[in-house]
Amino acid sequence: MPLHVIQRGNNRAPCFVDDEDRSFYLHHLGRLLGQSACALHAYCLMGNHVHLLLTPEHIQGASSLMQRLGQLHTQYFNRRHERSGTLWEGRFRSSLVQSEDYLLTCYRYIELNPVRAGMVARPCDHAWSSHSGNAEGEHDALISPHDEYLRLGRDAAERRDAYRALFGSLLDSARLDEIRAAANGGYALGDEDFKRAAERALGRRVEKGKPGRPTMSGVLADAQADLFGSAKNVV
Repeated sequence: MPLHVIQRGNNRAPCFVDDEDRSFYLHHLGRLLGQSACALHAYCLMGNHVHLLLTPEHIQGASSLMQRLGQLHTQYFNRRHERSGTLWEGRFRSSLVQSEDYLLTCYRYIELNPVRAGMVARPCDHAWSSHSGNAEGEHDALISPHDEYLRLGRDAAERRDAYRALFGSLLDSARLDEIRAAANGGYALGDEDFKRAAERALGRRVEKGKPGRPTMSGVLADAQADLFGSAKNVV
C-alpha cells in the first residue's frame, strides 16, 4: 500500500541550505531504501520540507527509513552548519494512498510542488525531484515505477508521453485540499469504499470526524499491514 510521506523542518526552518545538503540527503535516502525494504516512486526536496511517495514491504519499513534518514541528516546538518538541536518538526506525517487515479494524482502533487511555490515554471526545471526520471527518462536510481505508472503505456516511451500529459494543467483546489488534509491528518486518500475498508481493517477512523470524536493521529507503514490483516501496531 503506497504512502505519501511529508517531513518538515522544525518551525518551518530550512532543512536544506544548498545543493550539498540535498545531495547528502538523497545519497542516504537511496542507501537506506533497500535496507528498509521501501520502493520510492516519487520525491521532491523543498527548502524546508520533503515529499516522498513510497511503498514499504513490511510493517516498520517507512518508520525505519524516516527515523534513520532523519537522524543522519540532522547530525550532518548540525555539524556542517554549526548548530545544535532538532532539525525536524517531530514525527513525519503520512497517508495511505489508494492506487488507480489517486496514486498518479499524488505523483503530480509531489512533483508540482516547486511550481505551486513559484520556484520554477515547469516541474522539469526543479533538479531535486523525481520528475525528470518519471517524465523524461533521465536515469534516477532512487525511483521504482509503481504498477499504476507502468500501466500508462506499453513501453517506456509511451509511458513517459502519457505521464507528461498528466502535467498539462495544475491540480484543482479541491484535490489539493484533499491531499493536504489526508497527509497532515494521517488520513487515507481514496474513495469511500477504500476508506471504509481501511476503517474496518484498522479499527479506527481514517478521515476527519465530527468535533469531539476520536480521529486517527497518523497512518504509518504498519497501517498498510493492518489493511491486509497481518498486524495491529501503529505521518
